[in-house]
Parts: sequence; C-alpha cells; structure tokens
Amino acid sequence: MNRQSLRLGLFIAIAPVTLVCLVAFAQSGPQPIDPKKQPTRADGLPADLLAAGETLSVGRVTADPGYSLDHLKREIAPTGRVRCPKVKKVRYKGDVIRYHSPVWVYVDFRDRLRLFEKVVRQTAIDIYGRAPRKIRHIGTYNCRRIGLWPTYLSEHGIANGIDVAGFDFGPLPRRTPRAVRKATPKKLRRAFKVRMIRHWHATSGVAHSHHRRFLRLLAARLVLRRDIFRVLLGPSYPGHKNHFHFDVSPWRLVQL
Repeated sequence: MNRQSLRLGLFIAIAPVTLVCLVAFAQSGPQPIDPKKQPTRADGLPADLLAAGETLSVGRVTADPGYSLDHLKREIAPTGRVRCPKVKKVRYKGDVIRYHSPVWVYVDFRDRLRLFEKVVRQTAIDIYGRAPRKIRHIGTYNCRRIGLWPTYLSEHGIANGIDVAGFDFGPLPRRTPRAVRKATPKKLRRAFKVRMIRHWHATSGVAHSHHRRFLRLLAARLVLRRDIFRVLLGPSYPGHKNHFHFDVSPWRLVQL
C-alpha cells in the first residue's frame, strides 16, 4: 500500500480528520462518438478529460445534508460477530438500465442508483451510440466490516453501496442514425462487454480508444455529480482492481 492510500485509509479507521485528495478528472464537453480522432494528453486520456484539480475534503459531509442514513453509527467492535442495523431494503432490477441480477439495496440508495443509471446511459450513448443492456455488479448487501478497517461497518452492511465490475452492450440498433453507425468501428457495432479489470488501463486498439475512455468519462461525470455518490473508489484504491465501489457514506472520499 502506498503512502497516499495509507493516509486515506487512516481516515476510515480513526475519527474523521481533514485530508485532501486531488481528483484528476473533469466533465467532458460535447460528445464525440469517435475518440480516435480526438487529441490526447501525455497520459493517454482524451484531451477533453482535462484535470480539474478539484480539491475534495475527506471528512464528514456537510454540503449534502439530509441523507436518511447519515445518523447511523458506523463504528463497531473489531472482533466478534457483526450485527448490522436493520434498514428497509428493496429488491431492485434497475429502471433506466437493468442489472444483470437484481440487487438488494436500502430504499433511498435505490434513488441514487436511478441517477447513476442515467449517467451511464448518457455516457454510453456519447461513446458507443447506445446504452448498455446490463450493468454487471459484484455485490450490494453484505453484512460485514470494512476489510482493512475492522472497527468500521461496511456500507454494504446496510445495503448502501454497490460494486460495479462492467457493462454488457448489445448490437447497434438497426434504426441508429447513419452518421453514428458510420462513426462507430465495426467491432463495436456488434455486442461486446466492457470490464474494469481489462479496460481501465487498456493501452491499445478499440479497448483503449473507446472502453477506457468510456470508463474514465463515466467516473469523471460521477465525481462531479455530488447528488449521487459520496464515496467513489476504483483501481487505484487497494482491493478495487476489478470494480468501482460507490456508496453514500457520511463522508466524501474519491480515489479512482
């Protein structure tokens, strides 16, 4: 674990302290469907994903009050059986985009997922010309501690988080406008899958020019949408090489 990860981790293990995390993402301007034709930066990202230098305070959330689980105590004993608080959970299939299997989530977290699905849909249309058919998740409700910080209850333990591993796309619809179809590489006119483990760090071909761009543009837009998730973790955070973790904790933490 590098020094930055350790410092961020200590926040969760101890009482809230003030740390600073610089997020190297920003919202894209107008789409383009074909990122190969766009200039890139030295790090390989499209030029329209410029670093915003946004400073995020890692500590108790004050700018987004009123989420119904903010009052809930997260500190627990470091050993012994985990007893998760009872919250109202619902079985949710996805309204804007379906999940590959239904998720069990806290009732108000479902509303955040609907907003998330809208961002996924628009970002996918911008990059691929259509939305994905399915969102692939690897977990929502799971009564447990945070792996590296056993004195804290995981947001999964109150059905207030989701781990997203990727997205499944169907073929380009027949009624797709000719300009969009022409701008879409042949490989991407057929069905395909986007996965964090393979495409977040992709360096060549279609995977680099489209899938990597899609995942990073999605992350950038979610970071800027303060009304959806407060914690956004990705491959640069320990234990998250193959997925995004999103939740609505009482704190703000971003490390993608």
